[in-house]
Amino acid sequence: MNRFLLTPRWWGINLFVVLAVPVCLFMGTWQLSRFEDRVDTHREATAERPAEERAAPLDSLLPVDKRTSGRLARAAGEYREQFLVPERRLDGRSGFYVLTLLETDGGKVLPVVRGWLPGAAEPARAPAPPTGRVEVTGALQAPENSGTKGVHASGGLPEGQLGVIGAASLVNLVPHELYDAWVTVQQGADGMEPVPARAPSNTGLDLKAFQNLGYTGEWFVFAAFVLFMWFRLYRREVEALRDAEAGLADADVPAAAAAAGPAAAAPAAGPAASRRPE
Repeated sequence: MNRFLLTPRWWGINLFVVLAVPVCLFMGTWQLSRFEDRVDTHREATAERPAEERAAPLDSLLPVDKRTSGRLARAAGEYREQFLVPERRLDGRSGFYVLTLLETDGGKVLPVVRGWLPGAAEPARAPAPPTGRVEVTGALQAPENSGTKGVHASGGLPEGQLGVIGAASLVNLVPHELYDAWVTVQQGADGMEPVPARAPSNTGLDLKAFQNLGYTGEWFVFAAFVLFMWFRLYRREVEALRDAEAGLADADVPAAAAAAGPAAAAPAAGPAASRRPE
């Protein structure tokens, strides 16, 4: 009865099922692991850090990754150029960051967001940075890019303003060697509000995270669908063979005609039979 499974046609069907089901299960499991990773990193990023956590030297936390993003970093040096970062929101209010470049003892320059002020970005409103050698402690952040939420990436800003915080946007503005990172001071000063650290990219429970969860379900449904279609084809094949063995496959039309009786045959023969030869 099941010898048809060894035919070339069914060899192709079986091979497709054997390959498709593991691939669907693997892809579904992989998408599920991506979602679980986002949940774990989101939990770590939003967890409150212990108050006694000590700041680590800046160089020991670089390059910035999911593990070091948000960690307290310390550096020492002298403040240099200052920029305003417009159109930044804090607690639902529009304002701007005050960003000052710190020339560290090692010679490289670190962008430091010293705080946030509400309203339009005006140089006269930004407090001047401290003079002389200073020690700075702030939450380490990865450089921004044009796709980072909240940045002003369209250009056309006045001199002294910066749309995207990062070495790529500063390299043409200052003659310094720059760190590919920045820090945000967590204690307000000079009337400015501290800018909270931002969770690293691709770690929050955003739309992408739930897309991973949706893709997980889709891949598992695909695997179930492949098995369902194989079973359906198998069942139809078995039923067709049984009908053929019982002689039902070729007897469908005659049996229907016999069930209709003479009344079904009369119309077909009527016109020809009623015509008389001349």
